[in-house]
Amino acid sequence: MAESVYKIVELVGTSTKSWEEAAKNAVELAGKSLRELRVGEITKLDMKIEKGKVTAYRARVQLSFKYEAGK
Repeated sequence: MAESVYKIVELVGTSTKSWEEAAKNAVELAGKSLRELRVGEITKLDMKIEKGKVTAYRARVQLSFKYEAGK
């Protein structure tokens, strides 16, 4: 079996509904331009607050994908 190399990128997804939806949004949008996504790790959760109310959830996600040199 050939050895592989993986690259890791960090994204922030947002949602007005939940942290889960925010993370899902980040992964699904990244999947439109990155091939062979492998692992997603949520590294931080936070929220936007306006006038004492939560208006958005944010999930910082590290995604790994197979690195293909020269492509």
